[in-house]
Formats: sequence, structure tokens, C-alpha cells
Amino acid sequence: MESPSLAVALLLGIVEGLTEFLPISSTGHLIVAGSLLGYVGEQAKVFDIVIQSGAMLAVVWEYRQRFGHALFGLGTSAAARRFAVNLAIAFVPLAVLGLAFGKAIKAALFHPVPVAVAFIAGALVILWAERRQRAKPALVRVADVDDMSYADALKVGVAQAFALIPGMSRSGATIIGGMLFGLSRKAATEFSFFLAVPTLVIAGAYSLWKERALVTAADWPAFAVGFVVSFVCALACIRWLIRYVSRHDFVPFAWYRIAFGAVVLVTAWTGVVRWS
Repeated sequence: MESPSLAVALLLGIVEGLTEFLPISSTGHLIVAGSLLGYVGEQAKVFDIVIQSGAMLAVVWEYRQRFGHALFGLGTSAAARRFAVNLAIAFVPLAVLGLAFGKAIKAALFHPVPVAVAFIAGALVILWAERRQRAKPALVRVADVDDMSYADALKVGVAQAFALIPGMSRSGATIIGGMLFGLSRKAATEFSFFLAVPTLVIAGAYSLWKERALVTAADWPAFAVGFVVSFVCALACIRWLIRYVSRHDFVPFAWYRIAFGAVVLVTAWTGVVRWS
């Protein structure tokens, strides 16, 4: 099995870093980009996990003080314990459903056309959620992550489980799900960042261990390039997104998803692109 070239690793690292925390599905973009670049198969899925870990590390770095306080304050701070417990609660639905249905979902839906359909379906949910929050601003009852209850965390965790469908977007599911359940746009976005860490670390470590035979020493230079590039791009994206949500909504991302999905469907239907 051939490893990706450094150029392919670079391009996929950029794609992952720029899309992981936006509500536009990094997995969907990687599936489509991998198909266009000719890097598909089981090793490609392992590569995706590695570069997702680079994006996750960007969250840890950007919020290192927050995670440090939560880790070292577990024995003394009620706020730190609530933060840690909320992350654990929100992670459970995805973990349970992923173990139960993840293999079947990968076999059936990890292809560009199903991803395109999910892109468009997710866009319609975003448009509905944004219209709902504008029409009824009083529904926002949680302004900050620290104000979230255990029930809020569980609801966001259930929403995150929809990200098992490639193209729906993990960040999109958690952010929009959080908004529908009463979180402010900023609180939902930040909690999505934080929840990415246990989700990607645990899922990534499990997948890497299970598929370790697919990666050899010769593959690691390309994997390292993808990891580093993903980290840098994700860090820039996180900082930009926090500024963005303080003044704007997610409607432009919904229209982008519709356009992206439509292009994939039209090119597949006309035969312009033979999606693999």
C-alpha cells in the first residue's frame, strides 16, 4: 500500500486544519479531496486520523490554561470538576453509537455522493437553527460553557452522535445542536472545541492501534507533514472562528455546504468526475 506523497499530505493537512472546527465537515472534505487526489483506502483513513490529531492538538494548545486548570483543579474546584464531567457525559453517546454502528456506517457512507447529500441536509438544519435563534433570542439561556448543566452536556453529546454520518460535521452537529438546546453561539462553539479533545484522542488512539499494521516507517514522513500542517491551520482557524461568532452567524457556511454538495452531486450525475 503506497503512502501519500508529501504534496498530497500537505494538501490534506490544510484541508483538515481549515475544516475540522467549522460546521462544514472535515471528514466529508477529506473523503472528497482524497478521492480527487487518488489517495483512498484503509491507510488513507488512518492518515485522516493522524491529521485530525494535529487539529485536536491545536485546541489543547490554544486553551492550555483552561485544560490545565481543569486537570489540576479536579480535587479542589467545583467548576473544574463540572467541566470535566460535562466533557465525559457529552462524549458517551458518540462512543456508544460509534462502537455499535461505526463499521457499518464507514462501509456504506464513506463515499463522496452520500457525503454530498449529508452536506446539503446539514445545511438545511443550520439555516433552520439560525432562523429560530434570530426569531426567538429569549431561547438562549446558557451564555458561557461554565454555565452548562449535565443535561446540557448530554444533549450536545446526542447531537454530536449525528457526526457519525460523514458530511454532517462533528463541529456542526455540536455547535448547531448546542444552539437548538439553548446555548449561545459562542458557548456552543467553545464547547465544540473542548469536546473535540476526548472525542478525537480516544477515537484516534483506538483506530490507530487497531489499524497499526497499515502504517510502516516509510509512511511517517508524509504523516508528520500532514500532522504539522493540520495543527498550524487548525490553530489559525480556531482563533479566527472565535472572533467570527462574536459578530456573525453560520448562515454563510450553510450556503457553502449546499454549493459544495451540489457540485459533487452534479459532477457525479453527469460523469464529469468518477468519484471513488
